[in-house]
Amino acid sequence: MAYEIIWLPKAEERYQQIVDYLQEEWNDKVVIKFIAVTQQKLSQIKQRPKMYRRSAKRNIYEALITKHNLLLYRIAGNKIELLTFFDTRQRPSKKFKY
Repeated sequence: MAYEIIWLPKAEERYQQIVDYLQEEWNDKVVIKFIAVTQQKLSQIKQRPKMYRRSAKRNIYEALITKHNLLLYRIAGNKIELLTFFDTRQRPSKKFKY
């Protein structure tokens, strides 16, 4: 059973911030790769949402998109709620302040 993906406002905002940053500081190839990897991970999450690591806090899962970007999401019935993207270079205690 494929789950429905729901982008919460914070996840949409952080995703767009990452894409904007990559466009400004890197090149189109990097932007395209980030978008493609994100879409690939979302496709995997839709099919098997529990395949990624479960966080120690709350009922949240963590999917590593790139070495600097972690996607936080939760399963809510037959839906996947994308909570936010977290920069792995930040202090881990900031991870759940979305």
